[in-house]
Amino acid sequence: MSDTGGGHRASANALRDAFDVLYPGQIQVDIVDIYTDYGPFWPYNEYVELYKIMAKYSFLWKIFYEFGSTPFGLILNDLLLEAFCFDPFKECLSRPVGDTGKRADMIISVHPLCQELPLKILCDLDSNGNSRSEGRTTPFATVVTDLGGAHPTWFNKGADKCFVPSDALRQCAKDREVSDSQIIQYGLPIRKGFWGGDYGNTKAPDSVDPVESNIVGMKEEMRMKLGMADVPTVLVVGGGDGMGGITAIATALGNRLDTDGLKDKKQYQMVVVCGSNKEAVEELSSLDWGKGVNVLVNGFVNNMDEWMRASDAIVTKAGPGTIAEASICGLPCMLSSFLPGQEEGNVPFVEDAGFGRYSGNPDVISACVSSWLESPEMMKEMQEAALKAARPTATIDIAKDLAQMLFDSKK
Repeated sequence: MSDTGGGHRASANALRDAFDVLYPGQIQVDIVDIYTDYGPFWPYNEYVELYKIMAKYSFLWKIFYEFGSTPFGLILNDLLLEAFCFDPFKECLSRPVGDTGKRADMIISVHPLCQELPLKILCDLDSNGNSRSEGRTTPFATVVTDLGGAHPTWFNKGADKCFVPSDALRQCAKDREVSDSQIIQYGLPIRKGFWGGDYGNTKAPDSVDPVESNIVGMKEEMRMKLGMADVPTVLVVGGGDGMGGITAIATALGNRLDTDGLKDKKQYQMVVVCGSNKEAVEELSSLDWGKGVNVLVNGFVNNMDEWMRASDAIVTKAGPGTIAEASICGLPCMLSSFLPGQEEGNVPFVEDAGFGRYSGNPDVISACVSSWLESPEMMKEMQEAALKAARPTATIDIAKDLAQMLFDSKK
């Protein structure tokens, strides 16, 4: 993987945790940011910092993403990667895993730029460098961590299995000549607190009815645990970096909820999670909020599952992981921004499923979310739609299939 956005490492960590739960002591997992640790020089060893710059100035990301999706861009990327990164990446894939003293029995990619070259290297390693034409014996799987749309580099027909989270991405895989027998569709791998059944930290609802699935009771429990008021609550997040204009959005929404609260004599609550954005924490914490809204401002948190389960709606950038987690919690989603190409398809995924809207305008966002909170009927309808789109067992299902691939290869 590579830390270009928090979702890739989060997915890798989720799969590692699932292996530990399902097969304790049987599978050693080595998670590698292959570009940062093994990239030979700029730009390969600076992908993470370059991503942060392009994510901040989305027009740069749009140019990079769209050029890289063209036939010429795909060929050029493959040629440059093989020319400059083959040997250092081969060193990575040759290194011993944990205390086993030998290289990995299986490779799992959770990043779009970790398919073509690793597959070529494995062919080289498995044939002892004699002839790549002899083929690959080490199992290789791709777990796609995008949701409504994906870059073509995610999909390589040379992979043994390609795990996709949605119908849209199944079609993307088929467009890249990945066969139906290679494609498996479960959902996104997500953090342990959102897993279904008895595997997660809190049991995911089995029913699509918010009342029957005890969502209401869970909200009360979580609010008490987190020291929150038991009133209609919206959660505002901006990813691990607190991006997406989180300060402007939270300010507009907080002022709107305060006005509405004074108007209908009802108090509302807003929780803001700013991630590593310290400036946003300081600015929002210094504001004098009105009596109609209770505001809680946090930096980075490790218990996002609890904050989501304590809330009634969420405002977020269109990151696939957050959308998947929010749907499991039955949260209507107000999407506030997206990266062109990479996250653009996540907007229709949410809107078509009926559990959210998109706007980049803080005033529109605040008006829309406040109207949701004021309408119990609308909230219930959107909660049900979110739960219908949820895939709480996806991480466990993916891990079971990956483990079976591994175990079969060792027979």
